[in-house]
Amino acid sequence: MTSELTLFVNPTAGRGRGARAAQPAASALRAAGFSVRTVLGEDPADALARARGAVEDGTGALIAVGSDGMAALALRAVAGTRTPLGLVAVGTGNDFARTLGLPVREPAAAGRMIADALKCGRIRDIDLGRVGDHWFGTVLASGFDSRVNDRGNRMRWPTGRLKYDLAMLGELAGFRPVPYRIRLDDDEVLEVEATLVAVGNGSSYGGGMRICPGADLTDGLFDITVVGECSRTTLLRVFPKVYRGTHVGHPKVTVLRAARVEIAAEGVTGYADGERLGPLPLNARCVRGGVRVVGP
Repeated sequence: MTSELTLFVNPTAGRGRGARAAQPAASALRAAGFSVRTVLGEDPADALARARGAVEDGTGALIAVGSDGMAALALRAVAGTRTPLGLVAVGTGNDFARTLGLPVREPAAAGRMIADALKCGRIRDIDLGRVGDHWFGTVLASGFDSRVNDRGNRMRWPTGRLKYDLAMLGELAGFRPVPYRIRLDDDEVLEVEATLVAVGNGSSYGGGMRICPGADLTDGLFDITVVGECSRTTLLRVFPKVYRGTHVGHPKVTVLRAARVEIAAEGVTGYADGERLGPLPLNARCVRGGVRVVGP
């Protein structure tokens, strides 16, 4: 493996934490004997082109500095290649890093861990979700949760978990379950009134909401959490349990498993890794071993 590594930096992540985090992460990597170059980009498309260029040039690892959105962009550069992905998670959500057991908002510690892992060969293959040309590591959200995501993205304050909690309360006023049509890989079709349908490659979204607590990054399957038709009162009782993952025991919650899933519903937008995909219907497939990651 080459000793040159590439830092893929979002300078605006976490209100500027991305730019501030790059320096201690780079210092830790250099102290371990690695050569480090930085990729910024003028916009997401330019940044992605530069990251892909680094991968094509044979960089030893692409290390995304930022939050889940930056990790999702980095996935588009490394998915399907043998170039490992490292994460220096300093944004708002950091769910992909949490799922992988990586340091959160500790850039120097993340840099040291990545350096040690690369030297010791602690690199593993994990599954990815794919919708068209979009790859995701955590969860594809649709329904009430994607509406919360929409609202949260429009909120300048507060940050972190509290923002999503307040966005959830704001969305409750206009909440209505919608008819979903869910097709699984064996062509089984379910038609249900649902509050939300979450397709999990990883277990959490929204800064630690464990919506798909049983999701396994190496089994080649999605965990698909379906929250059925329920009242606002029931939703208020059930939704806080998502932080512990105990909501799956509620009778209104069903967990399905499949390698491929199509979800369709009128007027519903899909999000994956916190990034907007577009309106349903969406087809997702789990790609076994879709990316190599540097791990603890």
